[in-house]
Amino acid sequence: MAHIDAGELLPNEHVQQMAAAGRVTQLHRGHAYAEAGDTFEIDGQRFEVTDVTRRTLGDLTDEDARREGSEDLDAYRQRLERVHDSFEWDDDSEVVRHRFEAVDGE
Repeated sequence: MAHIDAGELLPNEHVQQMAAAGRVTQLHRGHAYAEAGDTFEIDGQRFEVTDVTRRTLGDLTDEDARREGSEDLDAYRQRLERVHDSFEWDDDSEVVRHRFEAVDGE
């Protein structure tokens, strides 16, 4: 377990603020940016990474999309295509799911 900078896992201020508001509780990334048990802070609120799991884009569900702040999987797919240059959805592409939750202070 380590204390990491929120920016290591959550790529920008907008996503960090969505996590702080409880609207984002997981994030899929191209590789592992944290390990289960790692902690990070956003605006003084501490979060703990609860799960890090390797998956494929084809494994993602509407529930995954909602946990990442999108309405459904189609909206999530469209968002990825907008924010990543030359992104093309491939169900076989490997990704890493990072789940996290707010925790009480120590």
